[in-house]
Amino acid sequence: MDKLKEINWKKEGLQMARDYALIVAGALLTAMSFVWFFLPHDIAPGGVTGIATILASAVPLGVGLISFLINLPLFALGFSHVGWRFAVRSFVAMMLLSLFIDLIPVQMLAEDIMLSAVFGGVGLGVGLGLVVRAGATTGGTDMAAMLIHSKAGFLSVPGILFAIDATVVVVAAMVFGLQAGLFALVALFVSAKAMDAVIKGFNTAMQFLIISDHTEEIIRRIHVEVNRGCTRLEARGTYEGKRLGMLMCVVSRMEAARLKKLVSEVDPRAFVTICDVHETLGEGFTYGM
Repeated sequence: MDKLKEINWKKEGLQMARDYALIVAGALLTAMSFVWFFLPHDIAPGGVTGIATILASAVPLGVGLISFLINLPLFALGFSHVGWRFAVRSFVAMMLLSLFIDLIPVQMLAEDIMLSAVFGGVGLGVGLGLVVRAGATTGGTDMAAMLIHSKAGFLSVPGILFAIDATVVVVAAMVFGLQAGLFALVALFVSAKAMDAVIKGFNTAMQFLIISDHTEEIIRRIHVEVNRGCTRLEARGTYEGKRLGMLMCVVSRMEAARLKKLVSEVDPRAFVTICDVHETLGEGFTYGM
């Protein structure tokens, strides 16, 4: 009972509503990418839906229905290898995607196959990224990869997924022609980049690690000129065992150039490393997940 009292049901409910809204939006966007950009040009960019696109050219069934029928046994076999929450959300996402693909009328928005591959890839990647951010997946290939990995541990899940997608693209090239296969590779590449951007987040920032003998002055100028805080870290050099002043500071990309100039002015000999931060949560940035 105590544990139940500790759960913030309102917060949990809002989070669940947000996640399922992302799943619906992601499934819809993914389906639109297929029926408006990929299917009119016979582009099959990997995964179960790519397999279904190939099979639909030989059997009188819709791509969505074929995807659902392929996914069913994969989900049934892979259910025990993932958490129940992930499995339920993924099953909902898979059903919605299959339904949307068959319900949305197929139409050619772009006659140029390159435009279709690029814009379809962007839509596919963003849609799948939204689903993944909601803690789900749309395809049984993920389940299949986990199953294969559990039986053959030397094979990684990303490697298995790549092998599946590559096989689908090769078969698509054999069925629909080399050009369709090549553009399927373009769509696959673009979708992977778009999906990666959505999963990692667009709230990019820069993280500075600054080692200097003049940390107090650097801190003062960061507070005054950049209007940011920073974190002082304990550091010690490995050669002489000397204690070093180290600061960690995360700033927006617009503020990065100002911070570099500031540090250089205070201490030209300061040791500074700068790296990208794909998502930043907390004071001065974004709250929530």
